Amino acid sequence: TLRSNPCAFLFLASSFIDLISILIGLPTRILAGWHLDPTNTINWICKARVFIVFSTRTMGIWLIAFATIDRWLISSIDIHRRHMSNLKNVKREIFIIVVLSILFYIHMFPCYEANNVDAPLKCYEETEKCRLITDLTYVILSIIMPLLLMIVFGLLTISHVHHLHSRVAHTGSHLGTIAQSRHANLHSKKIDRHLLRMLTLQIFLLIVLCIPQAIEKFYITFKPFGSGSELEDVVKTFLYNIDILLAFMASAMPFYIYVLAGGSVFRKAFMNLVRLMQQKMAC
Repeated sequence: TLRSNPCAFLFLASSFIDLISILIGLPTRILAGWHLDPTNTINWICKARVFIVFSTRTMGIWLIAFATIDRWLISSIDIHRRHMSNLKNVKREIFIIVVLSILFYIHMFPCYEANNVDAPLKCYEETEKCRLITDLTYVILSIIMPLLLMIVFGLLTISHVHHLHSRVAHTGSHLGTIAQSRHANLHSKKIDRHLLRMLTLQIFLLIVLCIPQAIEKFYITFKPFGSGSELEDVVKTFLYNIDILLAFMASAMPFYIYVLAGGSVFRKAFMNLVRLMQQKMAC
């Protein structure tokens, strides 16, 4: 079942953490449209917001990376690797990811300040050194490393699946028990297939939505505000705001991926949840 599936548990944890990122980070961006963003003027809110947003975003993307590794383990022909895919290991991985993500961005508390002028946002790093540290941390630890792991283990998983299908096709003609075994495990295989499809789509969208902000942050660090014309500064601010919205889209997309690409298994689970909520509200 989905409840006992390690990959589904990682998806659930990632979605919950992404929800925290959205609830903490997005309201201030909406308030900024009315010039009511408290992070622009209040230091502790500025520091707390960026720390929570960046650390939870890192947690979410690393959990998806570990979900890719879990798919690789479960698709392996090595029984010892398959046994490594279990809820106990997954919970241990989640704990490690949360702790490391917090440590990655703890430097933001002394680095970020409100009321910045020469920056795309008023709540931004104050010194060039801080900007470079944050940029390198975000690009390498939050984007490049997890995305590389996703791509590598995603390709290895596809290779395992093709190899497994060829073995089944080769032996299925003279082993009658295989048909019975496949029928008994049909539901489990269906879930695994949908999980792999969801994972592939999520990796692609993470690459498209997260890379622009990383590039723009580096560009602003090496060509800061005031080094060019006023028009260039306006364009940089506009592009950075677009990149922020793309990053929040990356945090918000899992629900739509699970429902639209997760097949009937996940749509049924979603409808069961809706019916349960309706029953609770009616009581």
